[in-house]
Formats: sequence, C-alpha cells, structure tokens
Amino acid sequence: MRLGFVLPHVGPLAGPEALTRVADRAEQVGYDTLWVTERSLWPLDPRTPYPLGTLAEEYKTVLDPLDSLTFVAARTSRIGLGTCVINLPWYRPVLLARRLTTIDVLSHGRLRLGVGIGWSRDEHDVAGSDFETRGARFEEAIAVLREIWTTDPVEFHGAHYDVPRSFIGPKPVQQPCPPIYVGAFAPAALERVARIADGWVAAGFPIAQTGETFARLREAAAAAGRDPDALELLVRAHVELHDAPLGDDRAPFAGSPEQVAADLAATAAIGAHESCVDVVFDPTVASVEDLLERLDTCYRLARG
Repeated sequence: MRLGFVLPHVGPLAGPEALTRVADRAEQVGYDTLWVTERSLWPLDPRTPYPLGTLAEEYKTVLDPLDSLTFVAARTSRIGLGTCVINLPWYRPVLLARRLTTIDVLSHGRLRLGVGIGWSRDEHDVAGSDFETRGARFEEAIAVLREIWTTDPVEFHGAHYDVPRSFIGPKPVQQPCPPIYVGAFAPAALERVARIADGWVAAGFPIAQTGETFARLREAAAAAGRDPDALELLVRAHVELHDAPLGDDRAPFAGSPEQVAADLAATAAIGAHESCVDVVFDPTVASVEDLLERLDTCYRLARG
C-alpha cells in the first residue's frame, strides 16, 4: 500500500515554510505522494449543511490547491502530487486541463487528479456553477479532460461544454493521461466511480464499510465492461493521535499510536492501494515542528 501525506495548505499554518518543510521531509523519509484538498468558503449561514457534521475552523484559511501543488513541484523531485479532491464543476475544463498539464509537465509526470462534484450550494454559487446540473457537468468535464489529453486536434461537443477543433498542447508526460480518482459518498456518485474513474477516494467511512463498498464498486466496474483490477482505492486517513487508547466508539485513525497503526494495517488488508494521512485537523498540531513530528510518526506506524 502506498502512503501519502496531505500538505498544510489549509489552516493557520498554511504558507511557504510549512509547505516547503513538509514536502521536503515527506520525500526524504519515503512517502509516495503529497495531496491537497479544496474549500473556497467558510459560510456563516450555509445553505447546505456539511455532510460529515461541522465544517472545521481550519477551512477559514485555504491556499489554492493547484498553486500549492505547483509550488511544491518545484521543491521536490520524486514524490507524487495529487488533489484529494478538487470540485470539478467549478472549473472550465479547457482552462483546468492547461493548469493540470502544467503541473504534470513541470513535475516530470507526477500528477494524480482526484475530483468531486462539491456538496456546498454556497461554493457553487460563488464559482458561477449551477448546483442542479453539477453531476452531468462533472461527467462531461472528465470526458473533456481525457479528450484534451489524448488527442490532437481536439474537438468536443456536449450538452454543457464545447471545444472547437483545435490543437491544445502540450500533452501530459503521463500517457495516455494522469489517473483520475473520484471522491464519492452518495449512490449516484459511487456509480460514476465504477463507470468512469480510475479509482475511488474514500473518506469518513468505517474501514470495514470502505472495503465492502469497494468490493461492490469492483463488481459494478466488471458489469460495465471494465477491468475491476484496474480500479484503485485511496483512503483519506484523518489521523488524530492520543497518548492513551480510545474506546470502541472512536473514529477511524483516531486513538493511540497502536490503534492508528492497526487502522492503517486494516486499510491495507481491505485492499486499499493508498492511504493519504491528514493531520491538519488534529487540534494538538499547532506548529510546523508538530507537523513534521506527526509526518515521521505516521510513516513509522504505517511501515512498522
């Protein structure tokens, strides 16, 4: 199982020092990937409740995810660079393709793309994105990205996006194109994973349920005529370390070092291809030094 680490581009520590030091250390100790997420607003009176409870205070401060990856790409040489996830309906596909291709080219082929449809009406509104059609536009945008990355000249005419017959270059270093993972909770979104994605980004599920859901996704991919073995599972692990063990009602990846190590091992056992460790929301992480300590500790817990 590969091991990733979520970059500190969210919260009060977000800035060039934290990004540089975390990226350097992660590459040095042996992490496989670095990841960014996305949030554009922390609305005071949200139109849409956060699906997982209360939106974290850390989301009041967020550096742009793609700019953060570009910054880190220039300071690393080996480690993969991924989005986990960005909200695809907020973007115009041609312009997004250029930004993503730039990251892949400048990093010599290290981009991984994780995308979602976005759950917040407030964020869709400020992006000029129609909330009601986000699912259909999401699927079409993926088709546009793949068309741009794999053909020349490019031409696309859909219900929501049109690309006139054009040359669009350069192409990504990765051929035929960078992997596209989809973050999904709802049944319709999970169905899209089986049909059109290279992998599923899972977050917030119990580990056993994640494994059961991934098994069903593999079956659905096979029923759709796809190779189920080609579908990958990425688990975002919100790690929260405590000195003493927590009770049976604890959240996944929260607890003593032994409990977190057991959760990471269980994630590998269900067939996950990668765990993406995220400590940004751990309330005991208050400095860059804390981040680096957790980065080292989580690597030891995952690798034994």
